[in-house]
Amino acid sequence: MSNKKTIGITGAGGSLGKALTKKFRSCGYKIIGFTHNKNLKELVEEGPNEWIYWECGKEFLLENSLSKIDILILNHGVYDSKQDLEKSIEINATSKIKILKLFEKISLSRPINCSPKEIWVNTSEAEILPALNPSYEISKSLIGQVVTFKKNFNNQNASKNLIIKKIILGPFKSDLNPIGIISPELVANLIFYFSKISKYLIIISPNPLTYILFPLREFYFFVYYQFLKIFRRRFLT
Repeated sequence: MSNKKTIGITGAGGSLGKALTKKFRSCGYKIIGFTHNKNLKELVEEGPNEWIYWECGKEFLLENSLSKIDILILNHGVYDSKQDLEKSIEINATSKIKILKLFEKISLSRPINCSPKEIWVNTSEAEILPALNPSYEISKSLIGQVVTFKKNFNNQNASKNLIIKKIILGPFKSDLNPIGIISPELVANLIFYFSKISKYLIIISPNPLTYILFPLREFYFFVYYQFLKIFRRRFLT
């Protein structure tokens, strides 16, 4: 990855967002931070080079800002202790799906010979493992399924113009999870490292099962989607 690239980070005002910003800025990247915090003056001075305020439901307003970005990290989320299913789905899944679709549109509008844009989506191991919060698990499972679908069902041009990566994190310490096991700084460092060597999955978790179950699950869906493609070509066209 070139040090001249611009990285966009949603949830840049959170614990992991701050750690990711610090890590990538220290390596020479320009950072655009996306936040729901209306008072940008309260945010850290050592934050992104540029702040952009946005709201769930108004993702379409981000098109101009997203067009400037080479690598977009969808990191925003909520762990709602009140078990508000609609809120969890909107923030953890629906808003990410809308931004993913918009960023995909921007990527496909560029010439094929341009360097591909990248989007990294933070889904969490709660996608398939218990997190003691059903609304959180459901929302993470939804966005995880969508990312897997996009990865396997992208057409050839989309694959060349947009690289999709899935970030699967275990419990890390943050305002949302003060009893997390891993520090956000360590998570950010590992994301930076693994992003260079992994073409798709970036897994960071203290749970050894995560490193077994997720690759198996992704392989299952890869085979399943390949079967669907063959079926559609032979019987539906």
